[in-house]
Amino acid sequence: MVPKKLHVVGKGAAIVFGGFLTLNLAATVAIGAFRSVAERKRLCNGNATIKWSPLYDPIHINPCVCPTCDGNRVQRCLNCLGKGYS
Repeated sequence: MVPKKLHVVGKGAAIVFGGFLTLNLAATVAIGAFRSVAERKRLCNGNATIKWSPLYDPIHINPCVCPTCDGNRVQRCLNCLGKGYS
């Protein structure tokens, strides 16, 4: 038989641990969602090239080096410091 005081302490510890686990799960999901949104906003979508043509109605589209990542597939700027999100 478990003493009543130990039972109360165990129940309190379970509530606190469950709260931390819930916050951790919510933060992980939120960070993943923010990263996926930031990844979609990249100009080249990680391909290091963009489709570009100097004409308004292009006859031929040239693949060019992405101006935001310089073909390195890593965007470096002052806002995100290369992380891809700010």
